[in-house]
Amino acid sequence: MKAILLYKAINKTAEIIIPGSKSESNRLLILQALFPNLKIQNLSNSDDTVNLAKGLKTKNGLVDIHHAGTAMRFLTAYFASKNGSEIILTGSERMQERPIKILVDALKNLGAEITYIKKEGYPPIKIKGRLLTAATVNVMATISSQYISALMLVAPSFPNGICINLQGKITSAPYINMTLDLLKSLGVNGSFSNNTIKIASLKKCNNQTITIESDWSSASYFYSLVALSDNLKITLKNYRKNSLQGDSELVSIYTKLGVETVFNTLDNSIQIQKTNKTETSLNLDLINTPDIAQTIVVTCFGLGLACGLKGLKTLKIKETDRLNALKTELEKLGANIVITNDGLELFSSGKINKNIEIETYQDHRMAMAFAPLAMKTTLVILQPNVVTKSYATFWEDLKKVGISTQIK
Repeated sequence: MKAILLYKAINKTAEIIIPGSKSESNRLLILQALFPNLKIQNLSNSDDTVNLAKGLKTKNGLVDIHHAGTAMRFLTAYFASKNGSEIILTGSERMQERPIKILVDALKNLGAEITYIKKEGYPPIKIKGRLLTAATVNVMATISSQYISALMLVAPSFPNGICINLQGKITSAPYINMTLDLLKSLGVNGSFSNNTIKIASLKKCNNQTITIESDWSSASYFYSLVALSDNLKITLKNYRKNSLQGDSELVSIYTKLGVETVFNTLDNSIQIQKTNKTETSLNLDLINTPDIAQTIVVTCFGLGLACGLKGLKTLKIKETDRLNALKTELEKLGANIVITNDGLELFSSGKINKNIEIETYQDHRMAMAFAPLAMKTTLVILQPNVVTKSYATFWEDLKKVGISTQIK
């Protein structure tokens, strides 16, 4: 499917079951590989999770994780600490442009044997797994929390555990806390305080089953749809009020964009609906929740609101340079937007151009973030199948809330 035309239909209510959190799923798959008596329910069906699960079944040979950045980081640490494995870890052309040096250097300092096959600091890499016995490592915390989580996840397999000293301002701290909470749920002793993470060794965890909460990042697109609608009301299943996911910050952010959230603790669902209580402008630091930045910017544009967002430095090394991609596509729609190294500023505008083709840059979040604008105008999303990276049933679920789709 090369393109999909989106336009608004009529639907006032809908019920959606979003797949399990990709972030939780990927972490738990690594932990399950270390502790096979762990059972997982509601696993994400995203490409990233499927590729990670497939990679974990390989002991020797080539592992191609395609576009899955999380899988690249987590599998690098996993195979480096898996004694006896010998792996070449590679990915898509874009993946081979995404840096991994910080994680590789940290693992080497712990005793890992990793070499670059092409360009220094980037995949593909060759990994010879060995037992890692060093117990202390320093890691730059300013680039990606996934480097840190990767080390944390394999730390229980180290005979002496690990102490990670974080240097610089921490990026996406909620994801580090998610990793720590999942480790603790398995019985691992750990702490995160004053830029120091300590994870103890664990030989065996108790038999248990963990049910993964639905993905809050994916919920963001439905918050955007409600904000841009006249009176849409959506029920989202399998969400908890005390979530491990940092992107649950959506609840408070979208109150400022005219969306109310009501939690039903009896069946773990939420109902989101329009309130018409929208602020005139929005200023946020999203250093802890960068994955919802695209959704928020597009929502503000659709509402004609100004917004200033910072804490977005990591968006430059995602599936695409998301800041530049946002600027390019929003300007096609009529937006006035300025980007910096750390964020962006969107100026208020009441103009939205029609029938614009939105490039997705092989980035699932570009496709899904722009789709809710169908509440305001007709638009075309190019290469729409990119959404399978995190949310395979996205276009089907979009129809349930009143967005009609037509393959072009």
